[in-house]
Amino acid sequence: KLALKLKGLSYEYVEEDLRNKSELLLSANPVHKSVPVLIHNGKAVCESPVIVQYIDEAFAGAGAGPPLLPADPYDRAVARFWVAYIDEKLGPPWDRVFRARTDEERAEAMGQTFSAAGALEGGLRECSKGKDFFGGDSVGYVDVVVGSLIPWAKATSVLAGAELVDAAKMPLLAAWMDRFGELDAAKAAMPDVNSLIEHGRMLMAKNAARASND
Repeated sequence: KLALKLKGLSYEYVEEDLRNKSELLLSANPVHKSVPVLIHNGKAVCESPVIVQYIDEAFAGAGAGPPLLPADPYDRAVARFWVAYIDEKLGPPWDRVFRARTDEERAEAMGQTFSAAGALEGGLRECSKGKDFFGGDSVGYVDVVVGSLIPWAKATSVLAGAELVDAAKMPLLAAWMDRFGELDAAKAAMPDVNSLIEHGRMLMAKNAARASND
């Protein structure tokens, strides 16, 4: 959604019931059977990072928003590195925060999540080269990926009772979050934080109940 908004593209959004997956979803993404899926010109593109790169490449040029991926091959590789880092190092422990069955498991997952998030301060410094965004003067690929996590970061801070992005420890990232959150595209595409808090509480309660039953 963020990439589409930043590119100034119109689209139709279809909500999917993941407890009763549609034939459209199963046929469009038969490998992972998951969302999101972008359907363009009758063809399906699956998985968030792939979709964002596709949007950037398929809608390049006049009439579209600024490019998301850097033009320089090395800068492009660095951006892809940080997106892979988020997927491999930040995402898994963050997911375990909500799916942990004991307080000990949750505390361990939170510690790993805080540690992984802290590395993004250096990532922002490297990618931005002293400018406002990971993409430099304008929003780029890493901004889109990290920006999509801002509502979850705020929800996690409430649920965990501690700031995931501490301005004292991560001043660059904290200031970036404020800037990114003020973008029109972010305001239009971001989910409501309160709904994420409720969803997180539901997941945590469900897994705590499973632990009790075990």
